Formats: sequence, structure tokens, C-alpha cells
Amino acid sequence: MELEVVAVIQRNGLRVLSLYEGFFSGGARALHTTVVAGLHQAGRQQHSVLSIHTEMRREATLQRMADDPRYRALRAAGVRVTSLGRSTEAGLDPREFTDAELAAASRNALSAHVILSLKEQPLRLVNQPGFPERPVVACLHRSDPEHQGQALGDLLTAADAGRLTAVVACAESTRDAYRAAGVPAHLLRVVPNGINLARFRPASGARRLALRGAMDLPADATVVAYAARFDAMKNPELFLRSARVFLELEPAGRALMCGAGMSTSNPDLVTALDTIFGDRPDLLDRLHPLGVRHDMELVYAVSDVVALTSAFGEAAPLCLIEGAMCGAVPVTTPVGDSASIVDRIGFVTGYEPHEIAATWIEAAARRTELESARTAARPRFSHVRMLAGYASVIERAYRDTGIRMARV
Repeated sequence: MELEVVAVIQRNGLRVLSLYEGFFSGGARALHTTVVAGLHQAGRQQHSVLSIHTEMRREATLQRMADDPRYRALRAAGVRVTSLGRSTEAGLDPREFTDAELAAASRNALSAHVILSLKEQPLRLVNQPGFPERPVVACLHRSDPEHQGQALGDLLTAADAGRLTAVVACAESTRDAYRAAGVPAHLLRVVPNGINLARFRPASGARRLALRGAMDLPADATVVAYAARFDAMKNPELFLRSARVFLELEPAGRALMCGAGMSTSNPDLVTALDTIFGDRPDLLDRLHPLGVRHDMELVYAVSDVVALTSAFGEAAPLCLIEGAMCGAVPVTTPVGDSASIVDRIGFVTGYEPHEIAATWIEAAARRTELESARTAARPRFSHVRMLAGYASVIERAYRDTGIRMARV
């Protein structure tokens, strides 16, 4: 069988289809897109993507597939991307598919040797009667299966039916949580998150000052960056309460908020700002809701601290890794694998705003001191290791269960 796997790869490349719920701003999609584009360009595997939705509304933002940087990155890498054409604006039952949609999904699946599911949600499509029999690898990026609604049931259904060949967990916390939720241990593999270190790197002193000038940030400001969507999991209220204390304590402080829903077009954010800063509107001049940004490497490069205040659900947050590799000190609440990510290069706090604000100030003051530790940590966050891990899981999935069913 090993020789047959090698022959398939050498002849045409192993064909892999990724299923996306949709294209929108978020760490899981950024991570998976890096995997797909990287493996496709390496030439050993041929990747394609099928998205259930062509546009999705998330956190008060309508995000269209064709406008998404991850879609453009895949196309630029030569990856074929198609969609079932759904929109969340249409109000369709997410668990029902038309005959035309199922036929389109089957055509895509039949052309692949292995199916990857980005998170567990697309497995509701895989579990439909008549979906082609192919080895399926589910790629999981959270540590809270209990908060995933019916998606956990879809994952367990796929496992019970023998559909799943492997489950990739991006963090040990993810593996442990899903094992406890009933996913068979023999299916679970941990492949730690990685990033493109050529993109996420510190800016030189002169360039950092120039970037700050372009963003209208004072050269001597203490800048805290927060990259998250406006969602209860991310605990934006805690960030805002901590930012208020920080801005009160640090006259030169600035706070940057990036992500879906992190703009004044989101009424929920406006309400939170009014509630928390209502008696100190002057502080809002130094808090900048920037919304979705596609140049986060520049935002991190001008920052002293990258903050995470999440309450649950995190696994291996990319913002901590990306921010740290751009020169910001990561400060996080104790969620998922965050503590191990920031070990020796950052700080872990509790959930009290004054503690968090004080830690931001300390972290900024020690940014230069921690520079050598951040530099030494760079190799363990390389996406090259991550790509090798995913490639191995995919090829093993085909070797173990796919040869018989994937001679197409």
C-alpha cells in the first residue's frame, strides 16, 4: 500500500478537497488557507476548496467570498475554489441541502482522494446520504465542543459511521476536549499552529516609527493591539474594561481593536463603549476601533503588546503567535494552549481589568528585554513544520482507507 500511495502522488499528486463553511475573517480560515496554499504549491498534493456559502454575515459584517483575502490567496496559489452559492441572507435551513447542491458537492468530492473539513460544521454535508465515500479528515481549531451546537453531533456521527479517518487538533487543549466529548482517541492527531515567519516579523526602529506615523500613532505611545471578532468567546467587554483602566493609568497609551464587528458600524460595540466609557469620553480619543484589517502584520509591528481576553473556546490563538513574532509582547487570559504559547515570551493574567491593564504596562516596559526570547522562539512557530504535519496526516489517511475507494 505504501508503494501505491507513492505511485499516486508521483503520477498526478494526491488530490485533496477542503470543505469550508464560508469565507470570512478569522484565525481558523487564515490557518487552513495557509495549509492548503502551502501544500498545493509544494506540488506533492493538489488542493481545491468547496465553500458552502458564497457570503456570510458575521458580527454585523457581511463578508463575501470574492472579497476575502483568504480566497484571493488561494486563487493566487493556483488552488481551485468553488461554492454551493449559499448566502446567510437568504435564511435557508443550514442543515438542509437541495438536490442541485448535493450533486455539486458530490462532483467535487468524486474528483478528490481525501476530504478535509475546516472545523466540524461542514460535516453535516459529508453525512448526507449519497455523499461519496472518501477518507475524511476533520480539522479542529477550538477547545469548546459543548459550544458548537449541532456540529459536535455531526462530528460524532461521522466518526460512528466510519467516515472519519483522522481528526487534526491544532492544540493539545483541542485534542483533550474532543476526546472527552466522545471522539475516539485513535483518530486524534495534534498538529500545532504555525505562521509564515517571512510575513510576520519585527519592523526595524526606523520602519516602526514610519508605520506609527502612517497610522497617526505617537512615536512614544504605549500601544496595545487586540485582534478578535466581537463575540462572547473573545470577551470584548473585558478588553474594553481593561482598556479603560490602561488608558487612565497610561497617559501615552493607545488601544487598537481589529476584527469583525470591531468598528462603530456595530451597534453592540457602540453600546459597550457608551456603557464603559460613558463618564470618560475623553479616553475614547485614544481607543481606535479599526474593524477588519488585512495588514495585521503592520498593526502588530507598531504595537508593544498583543492582548487576548477570551473567556473560553480558544485553542492556539494565532493573534498571540503573529503578534509576538512581529515584536509585540503577548498577554493572555488562561484559555486553551495560550499559556504554553507565551511561555518565556509573554504573560498570563486572570480576568480582572486592573490586573490585565497593569500587566500590559509591565509587558510594554519589558518589550526590549524579551526580544532575545522572542527571536529564539521563532523556529517553533514556523508554518513549515505545520505543513509537514498536515501532509503526513493526509497521506496516511489515503494510505489507511483511501486507496480502495479513491481510484478515480
